[in-house]
Amino acid sequence: MTDSSNSHAYAKRFDAVLAYIDTCLEGDLSVSALSRVANFSVFHFHRQFTAYVGVPVAQYVQLMRLRRAAHQLVGSPGQSVLETALGAGFESPEAFSRAFRRAFGMAPSAFAKAPSWQVWNAVFVVPHFSRSITMQIRTVAFAETRVAALQHCGAPGLVSQSVSRFRQWRMQSGQSPVAVSRSFGIPYDNPDTTPAEAFRFAICGEIDEAVLPNEFGVHERVIPAGRCAVIRHTGSPDYIGESIYPLYRDWLPSSNEELRDHPLFFHYLSVFPETPQDQWQTDIYVPLK
Repeated sequence: MTDSSNSHAYAKRFDAVLAYIDTCLEGDLSVSALSRVANFSVFHFHRQFTAYVGVPVAQYVQLMRLRRAAHQLVGSPGQSVLETALGAGFESPEAFSRAFRRAFGMAPSAFAKAPSWQVWNAVFVVPHFSRSITMQIRTVAFAETRVAALQHCGAPGLVSQSVSRFRQWRMQSGQSPVAVSRSFGIPYDNPDTTPAEAFRFAICGEIDEAVLPNEFGVHERVIPAGRCAVIRHTGSPDYIGESIYPLYRDWLPSSNEELRDHPLFFHYLSVFPETPQDQWQTDIYVPLK
């Protein structure tokens, strides 16, 4: 067997372990249990895992449990802290609250009311994830694209209301039909660092004719042509920072690329509610010089 095939088989076994952790967060994720999944010796597994993933087993498992809990706190506001704790694999709400406060510097209830994804992305640094993301980044030539746009101004959590308004315009006008027109989003501000009332986000749909006068506030814009770095994010757009931050933190400094003076933008490949948000796919475009 060649070194390449050995390496592939090794990675495949560890990827199976990571998938197992992700689907069994409430179960037994001890070193002995995970070593059986990988079919590795218990004696060596911990060092092998740390070398492959970049953090020790226990730290990785807790990060994944906190990740699920953070997502549930924001995505399921009606869920109790007890349900969130047990669903993420913690033995008790007290153990969960202690771990959450230690990681994020705030109580779970406070995070649910005002999620700080900037803090989350600082905590959630797993070298294996960053490597996986940066390996998928590609550069493309994006063609100039005319779009109809509705600008949202205000709290990021209210963007969904503006999306509904834009969808109404699409249906009533017959312009930019969802079935045959691409959908984009342009964040003009970073929601992690911008005061909620100052946040701006454009909801866009591709067009091939002038936007007709309308009562929705929809107008025409152009996404300019140019080179872009592209990475695909799978999952809810609420957690898209998990794909954005490694691009800026890890890929860009070593790429010899420079950023163009235009905000990044999203191309939504899925449609809600036909596709559940945890299965959404979104291409993130970062304009380059």
